[in-house]
Amino acid sequence: MATNRYTDEDLAEFKALIEAKLEEAKVDLKLLQDSLSHKGDHGTDDTSRSFNMMEDGSETLMREEMAQLSARQEKFVKNLENALRRIENKSYGVCRVTGKLIQKARLRLVPHATLSIEAKNAQG
Repeated sequence: MATNRYTDEDLAEFKALIEAKLEEAKVDLKLLQDSLSHKGDHGTDDTSRSFNMMEDGSETLMREEMAQLSARQEKFVKNLENALRRIENKSYGVCRVTGKLIQKARLRLVPHATLSIEAKNAQG
């Protein structure tokens, strides 16, 4: 094989791995988005005003954290979808800096990786 790429068998293995992770990631993303879209009634209408204020502040902080998690999860889903595109065009697993193959062990842990460990470490 003259080109520097993984075999079709290897690509099929990574495709199955990525598709499974993608399904899981989409479920997690939907849960996060659903929890953000529901305000959540804590039943504090009849409690003291100061408790309501504390509750509101706590809820705002929690919603901000959920929004950050949701954004991070959305990025993860996009990265996995991009990895599937690279599998389709057979460029998957090739480091975008060195042009060398990314180690299979790294791709199994981080299936959307576009950098080899060597290139990642050189980044700083």
